[in-house]
Amino acid sequence: MSTNPAIIVTGADLAQQALGLLTGYEVIYAGKTPTEDDLVALARQHDPVAIIVRYGKVGPAVMDAAPSLKVISKHGSGTDTIDKVAAQARGIQVVAAVGANAAAVAEQALALLLACAKSVVQLDARMHAGHWDKATHKSLELHGRTVGVVGLGAIGLRFAKMADALGMRVIGFDPFAQNLPDYVQCVPLETIWREADAVSLHCPLTDDNRGMLNAATLAQCKRGVIVVNTARGGLIDEAALLAAVRSGQVMAAGLDSFAVEPMVAGHPFQGEKNFILSPHIGGVTSDAYVNMGVGAATNLLAVLARETPAMRAA
Repeated sequence: MSTNPAIIVTGADLAQQALGLLTGYEVIYAGKTPTEDDLVALARQHDPVAIIVRYGKVGPAVMDAAPSLKVISKHGSGTDTIDKVAAQARGIQVVAAVGANAAAVAEQALALLLACAKSVVQLDARMHAGHWDKATHKSLELHGRTVGVVGLGAIGLRFAKMADALGMRVIGFDPFAQNLPDYVQCVPLETIWREADAVSLHCPLTDDNRGMLNAATLAQCKRGVIVVNTARGGLIDEAALLAAVRSGQVMAAGLDSFAVEPMVAGHPFQGEKNFILSPHIGGVTSDAYVNMGVGAATNLLAVLARETPAMRAA
């Protein structure tokens, strides 16, 4: 068994550039779909000083199985799969590679918006089936329309910049946003529901905003609104969205995240027209993979460097 301090990665791999930063540590992989029991067993076996979170959840049981644990580092920006209250109670720092996948996720949001507005998937299927719908199809022009961006962090602002480049009016909501660019008009959430022709979600999932897009808020939106979500599935009441799409209140939904992941066979969205679905791959590009890995490694090393003198003194 290695005498080097251990770092558990809740995934099957890590970018080589990130591994290069972690020389002197034993890196243990938990696999592609680690369960809590898997992580508890690995934590007991290796007593890691750090955990890099890619997949699965890290809660109190995992933390308690690793007495030496000092830091939990997210391979990306969303930390909702980490029990931050439990971590704080145990003196464990939680850090995230904020912005590391911003370009990738913002581009996915734009792709979903365009796919919805231009019927890309449906027309492709019709063409492959031998149809030519030029005389009967009209797509939606985004230029001059209003997009509501919920969450104005690194991803939301990058998406807003691209929407502005399309000639869209950009309104946004984020209670923590400061120093916004001129092309983003900060408004209350109610204004977004009322005025947006398309709504794109880019906020973290919290107890306060869970199910923020629901039957009541969807009813406040313009008829024919487009909904895009590349953030967290829990932000949307999925049954309410399904009903809104079926009724035409929502023209189309482009979704990269879902309440329960992975999506299993028989999910109500499957086979529904006007739903464009992707398997939470917005941040999965070769560039983002490297950026998130390096960010996660750099962040945890910074925490461990601060911890080391105290550990030595003890």
